[in-house]
Amino acid sequence: MRFFWALATGLLLALALAVQASARAAPDSFADLAEKVSPAVVNITTSTVVAAPTEGSPLVPEGSPFEDFFKDFNAPGPNGPRRSNALGSGFVISEDGYIVTNNHVIEGADEIEIEFFNGKRLDAQLVGTDPKTDIALLKVESDAPLPFVSFGDSNLMRVGDWVMAMGNPLGQGFSVSAGIVSARNRELSGTYDDFIQTDAAINRGNSGGPLFNMDGQVIGVNTAILSPNGGSIGIGFSMAANVVSRVVDQLREFGETRRGWLGVRIQDVTPDVAEAMGLAHAKGALVSDVPDGPAKDAGMQPGDLIVSFDGLEVADTRELVRRVAEADVGKAVRVVVLRDGKNETLLVTLGRREAAEAEGGEVPAAPENAPEPVEKDLLGLTLTQMTPQLAVDLGLPEGSTGLVVTGIDETSEAYGKGLRSGDVITEAGQQAVESLSDLESRIEEAKEAGRKSLLLLIRRSGDPRFVALSVD
Repeated sequence: MRFFWALATGLLLALALAVQASARAAPDSFADLAEKVSPAVVNITTSTVVAAPTEGSPLVPEGSPFEDFFKDFNAPGPNGPRRSNALGSGFVISEDGYIVTNNHVIEGADEIEIEFFNGKRLDAQLVGTDPKTDIALLKVESDAPLPFVSFGDSNLMRVGDWVMAMGNPLGQGFSVSAGIVSARNRELSGTYDDFIQTDAAINRGNSGGPLFNMDGQVIGVNTAILSPNGGSIGIGFSMAANVVSRVVDQLREFGETRRGWLGVRIQDVTPDVAEAMGLAHAKGALVSDVPDGPAKDAGMQPGDLIVSFDGLEVADTRELVRRVAEADVGKAVRVVVLRDGKNETLLVTLGRREAAEAEGGEVPAAPENAPEPVEKDLLGLTLTQMTPQLAVDLGLPEGSTGLVVTGIDETSEAYGKGLRSGDVITEAGQQAVESLSDLESRIEEAKEAGRKSLLLLIRRSGDPRFVALSVD
């Protein structure tokens, strides 16, 4: 009996290993997949009028024997503007002709032409763009329904999974390359970046093309490469489909994006900031400023640590920014903050980020007869109390308070952490400081509490951030 049990167990284990090995094995061919999705992938050609060279600096002198040469190659001659062409890729997402590509592929274009896999060409109209994720949505009119592909769940992709890229690399027409997911959640330079890194060959002209999983679903939009020579070296980046699909839905419905807006300035919690705040772990999003907006209306304060947003824990600022942006404008969400060692729940009705970013402010006029400030050296900084004149000189609102950094020891910890002359300290130990004596008191309190560092709220050109400085 034991023999048969051992034999059965061995067979089950062998079967499990075989299935596992089969799941990880490379496909025999990508041909069936390429044939299936190719009709929905498109080449994009854009045409843009480029202004003539500025007066007095033509590329070639008028009457030069090279003038006809430049005209033949669409280069700007001395007598007027020229028309410039650019190439890119895209893919159809609906039978009625909606097409996704990169914003940088069509940006500034006067004319956009779509070439399909069967050779058919159609003119496209721009529906909307989102420069923050480099996504654009186009629309073509076709007499017959168009073949299309669907978005997959990019969150299901794992490092090592097979992927296939399609597009128009270097203007060579429809081309396929394959590779694996090299990394996830890459961030390049954008606020909402969530790139899938792949070693599938991506070159100029692939921009805007799809990155497919093995089920033929789009799990990324090929956007950028990392290369010292402009060609593929196996480090390509595709914006994750879960980001793209939401942007596309908004562009399709509104012609623009409508992201949620919390109305706070935040920063990550570093280990030294966590120590200064008495936290066991360096996580969450630390609120450095609360201008007029939804969060302020809900009672949020500078120094609050956001630990949960809409029922989910917040690991860092990047995670919070993306969750807020993905939330619906006008939605009331519960935000849990840590304040004075206790959790408080605030109900915040989200605004719209695009509307908030369009607003601006004014700088007050300079007052006269400002008193001379008094300076003192603390924490490697030469500090003076804010005056109305200093507020004007620094471009700060009327009535601003705090301590102004007028000098800094370049060998100090403060200099190493980025503080510079002109910075303003407005809080120490999460309490407002308006005088030198206030800061001295906060330093003594930190020492008496056994803290190694003191948390300072620093403002530079009005932008706030927290910095922890040693008090030993």
